[in-house]
Amino acid sequence: MSLLVVGLSHRSAPVSVLERASLSADAQVKLLQDTVAAEPATEAAVLATCNRIELYADVDKFHAGVAELSTLLAQHSGVGLEELTPYLYVHYEDRAVHHLFSVACGLDSMVVGEGQILGQIKDSLARAQDLHSAGRLLNDLFQQALRVGKRAHSETGIDRAGQSLVTFGLEQLARGGDVQQWARGKKALVIGAGSMSSLAAATLARAGVAEIVVANRTLDRAERLARILSEGDDTDVLARAVPMESVPAELTRADVTVSCTGATGLVLTAESVAEAIEGGTPAPSDVPGEDGPGTPGGASGPATGPGAQRGGASGTSLGAEDGCPLELSSVQGTAGFSVLGEAAVAGMAAADLEQHAAWVDNGTAGGAQRAAGGPARPGAVGTLDPAADADAIAALAATAATLGRIPERRRPEPVEEPQRPEPVLFLLDLAMPRDIDAAAHRLTGVRLVDIESLAEASAGAPMAADVDQVRRIVSDEVAAFGAALRAAHITPTVVALRTMAADVVAGEIARLDGRLPGLDDKHRAEITQTVRRVVDKLLHAPTVRVKQLAAEPGGAGYADALRTLFDLDPETVAAVSRAEDSTEKDRGPA
Repeated sequence: MSLLVVGLSHRSAPVSVLERASLSADAQVKLLQDTVAAEPATEAAVLATCNRIELYADVDKFHAGVAELSTLLAQHSGVGLEELTPYLYVHYEDRAVHHLFSVACGLDSMVVGEGQILGQIKDSLARAQDLHSAGRLLNDLFQQALRVGKRAHSETGIDRAGQSLVTFGLEQLARGGDVQQWARGKKALVIGAGSMSSLAAATLARAGVAEIVVANRTLDRAERLARILSEGDDTDVLARAVPMESVPAELTRADVTVSCTGATGLVLTAESVAEAIEGGTPAPSDVPGEDGPGTPGGASGPATGPGAQRGGASGTSLGAEDGCPLELSSVQGTAGFSVLGEAAVAGMAAADLEQHAAWVDNGTAGGAQRAAGGPARPGAVGTLDPAADADAIAALAATAATLGRIPERRRPEPVEEPQRPEPVLFLLDLAMPRDIDAAAHRLTGVRLVDIESLAEASAGAPMAADVDQVRRIVSDEVAAFGAALRAAHITPTVVALRTMAADVVAGEIARLDGRLPGLDDKHRAEITQTVRRVVDKLLHAPTVRVKQLAAEPGGAGYADALRTLFDLDPETVAAVSRAEDSTEKDRGPA
């Protein structure tokens, strides 16, 4: 039997695919049950986190195992096999062990070095043990992975190479600034009471937020988390629990919202976030030097411009007008193309420009106001005068027809970019699939960080020198685990050989009793002990040596050679293996 892992992660698949392929707790249970029921697999475990879905199995055939595990992943994730296959990776035997050990050390995490993955590996092992889908191989593998991960964190500075996903997300909300200064005095809403949400709440409490409201579908769990936060010795945060129905009202009061639930649909839509901004009230800043209207709870810097204050309807525009085929937030202006000149439409597809021009010609974007002699409202796009600009339009159309896209002048006139108001509501979405509508990031006054933006931000993050030391630890541990696995593979054969030798000794002593019925007990015991010592000495060197050879790479064939040389009954060897596996299944996680 051999170890096989098939999966996908943030390194192999876009977040949109990971989001659709995410597995609920019930789906994970069903996947494990179906995997061990399949022909190629005898053991199975699922490792499902916010940025990875991996199926581990002990299989007897590689190609059949890959096909079966891939099909099962597709079936239970709801993503078609043809669509999922390009994003799947496969690791086999030592490479599979190396992969899991690297994952346990945080080397394969979105934030390198984060330690939360150890808890997730432990949960995966416990689930497989509860369902009796983990046998000797996966029990040994996952328990050793936990030990390797703990060793990496205790013997190296891998913790300095990265933080938890929560800490990294808060740093992104603070735009790389000091999280404690950014968080001081803010009101936080935490949606969910699971491990990730609890970590987020604890991190916010230590960062210095003034209040934390925990919302969860099961109110008892929310109350328990709120009580833990309130009674913590290292914080003085005010914490309380509310039911999920109170989220819209609490959102109007919150400065920071962190969401991580197991919901299959959106918890916060863009419309609900917009309504919360409209219904909220500005709070005075608690950060020195930031005391102006529209800067609630210590937002970084004074907020200016439309939508800076909570309650301003102008701050909730999604940046588009009804019926317009294009995004108008970047195409503001008066007559002509926009105040940004040709740079605003450079690179635009000719078909898109033609569609937009037809919409403008219908008079829906301020042209009527201009025709009446009145000033166009800000942000409106006026129509061109075909008579006055016939030559320009013809030249532009000819160029677009040739290039397929609108050209940009080599030296466009410098323009002043409109300054976006400082956020009044910070959103951190750590769920997979996502809890918060991605369209919320287009709302003025909102800053949204989710798994996708965290993946982009962490892609170029520098790695500490300790990572090299962790990689060496992983390599050493993989070699040791492989050697132990190969040595364990020959153990049933050695046990069967010694059992056969003991049976031979017992048979010969019985024959001696038949031939010498008058032999006294003292002499019979001495003869028996002598025969056993002879057999043990003859078997000692070969069995010790065969274990050593079997532990080396390529040593798997020594077990077969031993069975052939001594004509061992395969069923006897299999019975020993089954007995050992039964003992291993009774063990708990490390």
